[in-house]
Amino acid sequence: MKALLVLALGSLCSVAMADEVANGGAEQIPVEQYSYSQHLDIAKVISMSEVPNVCEVVPARMTYEDSQGKRHILEYRVMGNGCSNG
Repeated sequence: MKALLVLALGSLCSVAMADEVANGGAEQIPVEQYSYSQHLDIAKVISMSEVPNVCEVVPARMTYEDSQGKRHILEYRVMGNGCSNG
């Protein structure tokens, strides 16, 4: 019986740890919409989304840290990589 209890508690702990890892171990960061008049305080870029191979304006995201170490997610519009000048 004790072995079954230990096994059940162990699997609950691993599920909780896996959920924390999947969520980055932090609270969810709200997505901010970029505007041209906005002042950006970007100290370190964490990641940027890939720009798709289409010929149209598409949304893109950048995750960054500001000079205070606070993490932000910025959504902006960018022209896709699928246009040619031919």
